[in-house]
Amino acid sequence: MTSRWKSIGLAAIVAGLTLTATYAEAAGVLTIGRREDSTTFDPIKTAQNIDNWVFSNVYDVLIRVDKTGTKLEPGLAESWTASEDGLTYVFKIRDAKFSDGSPLTAEDAAFSLLRIRDDAASLWSDSYKVIDTAVATDPHTLTIKLKHPSAPFLSTLALPNASVISKKGMETLGPDAYAEKPIGSGAFSVSEWRRGDRIILKKNPYFWQADRVKLDGVEWISVPDDNTRMLNVQAGQLDTAIFVPFSRVAELKKDPNLNVDIDASTREDHLLINHAHGELGKKEVRQALDLAIDKKAIVDAVTFGQGTVANSYIPKGALYHYADNLQRPYDPEKAKKLLADAGVSNLTLTYLLRAGDEVDEQTAVLVQQQLQKAGITANLQKVDPSQEWDMTVAGDYDISVNYWTNDILDPDQKTTFVLGHDSNNNYSTNYKNEAVKDLVAKARLELDPKKREQMYIDLQKMAKDDVNWVDLYYSPYINVSRKNVENFYQNPLGRFFLEDTVKN
Repeated sequence: MTSRWKSIGLAAIVAGLTLTATYAEAAGVLTIGRREDSTTFDPIKTAQNIDNWVFSNVYDVLIRVDKTGTKLEPGLAESWTASEDGLTYVFKIRDAKFSDGSPLTAEDAAFSLLRIRDDAASLWSDSYKVIDTAVATDPHTLTIKLKHPSAPFLSTLALPNASVISKKGMETLGPDAYAEKPIGSGAFSVSEWRRGDRIILKKNPYFWQADRVKLDGVEWISVPDDNTRMLNVQAGQLDTAIFVPFSRVAELKKDPNLNVDIDASTREDHLLINHAHGELGKKEVRQALDLAIDKKAIVDAVTFGQGTVANSYIPKGALYHYADNLQRPYDPEKAKKLLADAGVSNLTLTYLLRAGDEVDEQTAVLVQQQLQKAGITANLQKVDPSQEWDMTVAGDYDISVNYWTNDILDPDQKTTFVLGHDSNNNYSTNYKNEAVKDLVAKARLELDPKKREQMYIDLQKMAKDDVNWVDLYYSPYINVSRKNVENFYQNPLGRFFLEDTVKN
């Protein structure tokens, strides 16, 4: 995608989008501008929002998170019961179909859960190892037995990566073909995926809530440059766009043709640190990085007052957030001393960042300047957004700003992924602390809310002491849409309720 877009120039891009927008308007198709293209439609093989936010309307889950982002509600499971010992759950699967018209059964649900638990390619296996057995006792009854009681279990079923997929479809097509054009269970089905350009979705007539869906389709269009994406919405060439730069909010709000939506989120931006790279494996060096970064200056300069300084990997407003967690002050001189005491001098780091991302680029320049004051050199390596994630997963970086939005209500998911296991190298940071890992596992088992809260307070303290990454700031979701679009809404966990969106 990158080379093609670079070679044709802005005029051709605008012309192409204009034609698409004209068709989309006539067909009742909502166009959404975003930065990156998706990477896969295999739910278990990604942890990226660019994938999960599309999954949420292509697939359905057993249990959903509601619009407020605070409660669980029925999805493909219309009801469920739990045994007194917390080990057995029985789910009643509603009468539903996949996008190819085939029946969706309890066997598909069992297959999907065992696949996310057992498949070697699953990024989420540790969160589902609590499942002992998952059996379809009849086409509409799923019985799950756990190895031990689990406080976050029901919440994990709402994770987009645990979406129900077609057992027959996966076994017939194979994972590679399925990942390109899936058989879904959500409001929309994949009509076409033009790699690097757009994903074209059409209304799924077999969706169990098809009467709820007002749109004929949705096109997720990749426009990597923030400025171009905003101009396209202003010109009417896109109906909506996500990732509105903080610097553009005031201007866009003045446009009578637009709505700027600022929705509460669970987003936390942080500086990833690759602990496997040389001196970054030393805790004192990571603590020096934390001291050398002025988070308040970044919030003021980059977020235009929309963000707040982060003090924990658990975002403000989320379950068990520890408001009194340590915030290291900006102190480049103390950072210098820590480096010297650790025997580190002339520390030079490769800072990986997404080209075209205005906020990332502004943040990178500020961080580079701040680190320089502590005697640390950060060489900026700009790459296309489609490359950045693969390079991060491969560990081909020293430091890099990224962000996380919670996918489930319980803190176990994020905690497991970034602190508690090795299957993804702890969010590609290679962070390892066996005491932390053990506490993550124990917190998952603890059913007493007070005891469990204390465990997560301790985990937030331990992560901050180790500097698993540098917490930067929390911020809302900021999206923009044309006035003829209604109900373009994102809940705090990031899910777009496109089944309720209307384009007049």
